[in-house]
Amino acid sequence: MEKTLVLIKPDAFAKHYSGDILKRYEQEGFRVVAMKLLKMDERLASIHYAEHIGRPYYRDLVGFMTSAPLIAMVLEGDHAIARVREINGKTNPAEAAEGTIRRQFAASGSRNAVHASDSPESAKREISIFFNETEIFDEDYHVKD
Repeated sequence: MEKTLVLIKPDAFAKHYSGDILKRYEQEGFRVVAMKLLKMDERLASIHYAEHIGRPYYRDLVGFMTSAPLIAMVLEGDHAIARVREINGKTNPAEAAEGTIRRQFAASGSRNAVHASDSPESAKREISIFFNETEIFDEDYHVKD
C-alpha cells in the first residue's frame, strides 16, 4: 500500500468543500491514516515549498497558503500517488477533466483546492513535514460492536 500527502487548501476549506473532497477520496477506496486541521505559517510554507523559493509566484503562494486553515491528511491505497493526482485533475481547473476535484471545486490555477504529492520521494518528504510517526495510523482498524 502506498501513502500520499493531501492538503485541502485554504480556498476549499473556506468554501466548506472539505467534507465533499474527503468523501470523494473515501469513495475511491482510500484509507485516511492521518489528518489534522492547521494554519500554515511562513516557516512551514518555506519547508513545504522549498523548491519554489525565489520563483516569481512564491510570495503569492505563501500568502495564499497561510491565509486560512487547511486540512493535511495522509491517504493510503493501491497506487495512491498516481490515483490521487488523477482524481484531483490538472492544476488549472479549466483544463481538468470533468468529474475531477479541481474541475468541481477549484477557482483558478493558483487557487486550486488541493495539493497531492507527485512522487514516492515527495510523499515521504511531505508527509514528514506535517506528521510524525505517532500521528500516522498504520494498523488495520476495526470498530467493535
